[in-house]
Amino acid sequence: MKVRTRLLLFGAALPTVALLVTVLLAGQAFRLSLLHALDRALISQAAVESVSLFDGPAGEPHLHLTASPLAVEVRAFAPTVGLFGPGGDLLVTYGKGPAPARPAEGEAGAMGELPKLQTRPGPDGKLLRELAVRVRSPQGKEYTLKLASPLAEIDATLRTYHQTTLAACAAVALALLGIQAWQASRMSRRLGEMAAYLPELKGGDLVWRLPPDTTGDEIAALRGALEEAMRRLHTARAAQERLIANAAHELKTPLGLMRTEMDLALRKERPAPELREALFEARREVDRLAALASRLLDLAALGGVAWVPSRGDLALLVREAAETAEAEAARRGVRLLVVAPAEVPAVMEALTLRQAVDNMLANALRFAPAGSSVTLALDVMETRHRISVRDEGPGVPRGEEEKIFEPFQRGASAQAGTHGGAGLGLAIVREIARKHGGHAYLARDTDVKGATFVLEIPRD
Repeated sequence: MKVRTRLLLFGAALPTVALLVTVLLAGQAFRLSLLHALDRALISQAAVESVSLFDGPAGEPHLHLTASPLAVEVRAFAPTVGLFGPGGDLLVTYGKGPAPARPAEGEAGAMGELPKLQTRPGPDGKLLRELAVRVRSPQGKEYTLKLASPLAEIDATLRTYHQTTLAACAAVALALLGIQAWQASRMSRRLGEMAAYLPELKGGDLVWRLPPDTTGDEIAALRGALEEAMRRLHTARAAQERLIANAAHELKTPLGLMRTEMDLALRKERPAPELREALFEARREVDRLAALASRLLDLAALGGVAWVPSRGDLALLVREAAETAEAEAARRGVRLLVVAPAEVPAVMEALTLRQAVDNMLANALRFAPAGSSVTLALDVMETRHRISVRDEGPGVPRGEEEKIFEPFQRGASAQAGTHGGAGLGLAIVREIARKHGGHAYLARDTDVKGATFVLEIPRD
């Protein structure tokens, strides 16, 4: 069922049916209430007449309504009253309608019983509400008092009620139908725009071309979410394409060098030292390929790693990373300094976070000149833990602060060939930080030589 049909059905048709059922049920309750009020009026009138039937001259039975100064005025709406003698003969009657029928056997019940009420057709075929009660005279004779009131007025009142309420229901139904039709058309159009765009997305077109939705409702939120998802997918695909292109380029260079070395070695007979030199150069390129493949695997594995953070000591992790890097620092003639509290409890994925710290240290040691210092610091901030690595190397040119965190992007000195590396270490650092809900960045400090790389993760 389409959204338009569902909105019209549940927003207009079903409410209208429910409204009609409610009106009809309320009409029945209204009729019962009117009938109950009529019964009370008949009983009240019977009570007044029955206590004073025999207070006339010589104790003759009579009806007080006939002697009332307002008898003419109330005749139009007063109940028809009939008084029947002990033998069942009609003695006196009052009212505009036909006289009540002779009471049937047992119709009025026995003396002392509650009055009996019943609905039955009158002489003219119209329904009457009748009350019959037995009354004993002072001489001990039993009379029957009957009161009858037509139900036509109740039926007329109900007709007026139904005409009024059904007209109101019709107006409300038309208003609901109009509003829901407008809303359904508008919503269907908005959803239809997104549905019509899905085939393009399935075809691989990840550029969102629909105009912004400014309504601020759930559909607008869905539209915004789709737009954001498309933007991220487009960015991810572009990054993936750049990664593949850069990886192909990085792989092509050592493979080309290996081929050249082998071609030169095979072109003619060469002495053993030259062959050993060619094999050494080929081996060095193989090591470069292996390191590149290992980094690519590390970067790819971050997307599929089982991410299970646990509580641990972040200060201990930082010190262990520094101890591991001590040998490389000594080989390069660099002093490695560690500034960290004794203990820093944190919720983290220890294996990958250790890899990020190792990559930051390796990057700093690669660019730090001999005789300089590399400082690894851990600071506990108000809402986050901050791990920073500062070196005294050539630094990062302005404008490349974000570029160096992309895969296969290296600083100017690395591109000039003075430093090794495949340009994947910092990309892995940023991805690990993102997985932890934090971020990695280059901190600029004009008063300090070199570069300071920072990894921040939220505090638990």
